[in-house]
Amino acid sequence: MARRREITTKQFSIRVAAPVFADLERRAQETAGSRNALAERYIAEGVKMDDHPGIYFRDAALGRRAALVGTRLDVWQVIETLRKHEKSVADTAEYLSLPAEKVRAAVRFYAAYPVEVDDLAERESAYAARGEAAWRAEQKLVSG
Repeated sequence: MARRREITTKQFSIRVAAPVFADLERRAQETAGSRNALAERYIAEGVKMDDHPGIYFRDAALGRRAALVGTRLDVWQVIETLRKHEKSVADTAEYLSLPAEKVRAAVRFYAAYPVEVDDLAERESAYAARGEAAWRAEQKLVSG
């Protein structure tokens, strides 16, 4: 199971332009989340993207995830592929038809956030295993 770290919080106040505040309120209502949680997510993801060019965040079935700009590949997928190619950036890049620099961007992000990436990879693997088990059970019912 992935390692989880304890996170402490700190309070601070911020002033934003009225249109920015209105957009934040609207988006929080659309996502049925709190304004504060959404603002925190935007700040956290923005800092990570500034620190790791070539990485963006996107929504998917199991939540937000770091992905490579210009692709639909999640960082965890690149790292799994890297492991299967004996940690060779060149071989991973060739296999994924990516420039090596994109693979290195995923590696740098993983080096900074291994718990986050490993946790998502673990959840994705469990989700895929449940999907496969359901499909196999269905095949038994519909096949002779």
